[in-house]
Amino acid sequence: MTAIKWRTSRAIPVSASELLLFGGALRCDAPFANRERPLLRLTFRSMARQFPAMVGTVAKAAWREDPAALLTLLGAELGQGGARAFGLVATNQVLVALFAAGPTPERIHRAVPALLAVTAVTAASALLASVSVAAAGQLEPKVERVCTARFYRTAVRVELATLENKDFHRKLDAGRFGTDSVRMMLGSSVLVVNALIGLVSAAGVLALLHPSLMFMLLLIAAPKGWGAVVSARRQYASRHAWIEHRRAISVITSTLTSQDSAAEIRVHGAGRMLVDAYDDMAATMEKEQQRLARAQAATQSASSALSGLAAVAAYGVLWLLLASGGVPLAVAGTAVIAVRASGAGLTSLVMQINRLYEEAMYLSDLEDACRTAERHAIPSGGTPLAAGVREIRLEKVSFVYPDTTAPALYEVSLAIPPGKVVALVGANGSGKTTLSKLVAGLYLPTSGCLSWNGVDVREADRDQLFDQVAVLSQDFPRWPMTARANVHIGRSAQPLDQDLIDRAAADADATDVVKSLPHQWDSLVIKGFERGTQISGGQWQRLGSARARYRRAPLLIVDEPTSALDPKAEAEAFQSLRTLTDEGTTVLLITHRLAATATADLIYVLDRGHLVGEGTHEELMAVEGGLYRSMYELQAAQYGIESAPRSVPDPARRNGSPHAQPAQA
Repeated sequence: MTAIKWRTSRAIPVSASELLLFGGALRCDAPFANRERPLLRLTFRSMARQFPAMVGTVAKAAWREDPAALLTLLGAELGQGGARAFGLVATNQVLVALFAAGPTPERIHRAVPALLAVTAVTAASALLASVSVAAAGQLEPKVERVCTARFYRTAVRVELATLENKDFHRKLDAGRFGTDSVRMMLGSSVLVVNALIGLVSAAGVLALLHPSLMFMLLLIAAPKGWGAVVSARRQYASRHAWIEHRRAISVITSTLTSQDSAAEIRVHGAGRMLVDAYDDMAATMEKEQQRLARAQAATQSASSALSGLAAVAAYGVLWLLLASGGVPLAVAGTAVIAVRASGAGLTSLVMQINRLYEEAMYLSDLEDACRTAERHAIPSGGTPLAAGVREIRLEKVSFVYPDTTAPALYEVSLAIPPGKVVALVGANGSGKTTLSKLVAGLYLPTSGCLSWNGVDVREADRDQLFDQVAVLSQDFPRWPMTARANVHIGRSAQPLDQDLIDRAAADADATDVVKSLPHQWDSLVIKGFERGTQISGGQWQRLGSARARYRRAPLLIVDEPTSALDPKAEAEAFQSLRTLTDEGTTVLLITHRLAATATADLIYVLDRGHLVGEGTHEELMAVEGGLYRSMYELQAAQYGIESAPRSVPDPARRNGSPHAQPAQA
């Protein structure tokens, strides 16, 4: 039984539709895909050797959270094992009394104490099983909750640059699968311990009754164990072959009813092709299930036949012992009961150890992800920051993303004055969003110095820095919550204040949006749920703007904030941003719509990570051949708008900007 190793070279069946649509089996480039095959390459003996370490991992987690429940659980399981052993002994005494010489009433009378003992043991075993279920029910969700909460607490503190590293993100994805494995491992460990105790109890009683009966137990149980191992491995392999088909089917069927693909499915007739592909893939999956059923039936027949032959041989040995007087009839009856009970326990043991090993791999991923996330967490504490924005300054700041060599920003030096609208403009990939994330403290410079109110961000208390920043991006989170929660989450650490929410909605021109919802603030802004509704992109943008205003942060970073708005609403939105500076808010504006930058107090022009221009709109338009001017004139030509005057205004309008002269493109 312990020498079985499953062959993994068997080709996974692939339908013609999968070859056409996906070029073969649809294998995921995800962490769990790396865990699908290792179990099949291990022998049962290898897994058994690792069993103590696997159980120890989950036992440590359980001990940390509720040692009393863990001790209760172990005590109940050990008690059940002892009850089984005592039950076999009591059963033997019953049989001894019943098979003894003498009148039947007298034999029954002598068997009564043993019968009462069997009854008491059965009741005690049932009670201990209930205690075990209760303790496991108390322990499992607690361990799962704590381990899952630990994982997500570490994940949300990871540096953004680390989170965007593909290798780390794969590790984090692998850890997420491990959060489900903690509870499953605890349940499987209990079942394994239960089966082991049952087997040891039966073997111990048989050894006490007669040493040769141990041989009888092994002789009959070995074929059943072999069949269980082979069946478990084959089922595991088939399940993952089935998963690949199911994954492909899911990709197909999810598009059939999707609103995004509805028009093309009908106009191009793609629906017919996809439904036919589903039928083809499902038929292939049916063949795999039929193959598995036939193989399992053959294995079960073979193991049953071998076990039957072993039983004939074992019972022959038992008959010889009975005939020679080596064992009494009562002992033989007890041996038969013990052997039959051990067969089911052995099958359960094999299945659960297979499952336990699989889940242990995911649990190790969870531990690895948590440790790695803790090493790359945003530090707690640091140099305190003064409240508000006095000055944010970059001095020769460069930044290189993980897994890249070319800098996204290269030796950029600029300053963001307080209470002004500062615009960042440039083509896609020029470094605008990267610069804004550096200013927000989400990234740390690769080189150079970025200071907030005179404090280097590397030394600053980053949590205090985050508290002074609000972000409104084009792809801001659209939380599947109520409209009220979507605004309140902007400053969730403070008690919910409906007056402030209403005021933020009014300032963001979102009041009418909320009033149009069927349940107003209590409406779920997600389809498919009671009180749920779907809102447009422009309505979402107003709701996101209300969230940013509700935060009331000294620095507001807005990245393409009006992409979903109509021209009138867009103009109103930019005018509303300008009014924020009257309250002392500093606005860092990123937009491709250069008409909106005409009223900005200061404009920085970026090109492929370099700062190539700065000044007001009029100053930058006065630069012959300047990048800003060429971009503006190109957009103006598209919309039939005349370029703004090129005269340079009074420098006093710039309110003491740290850069007096515009840079040349």
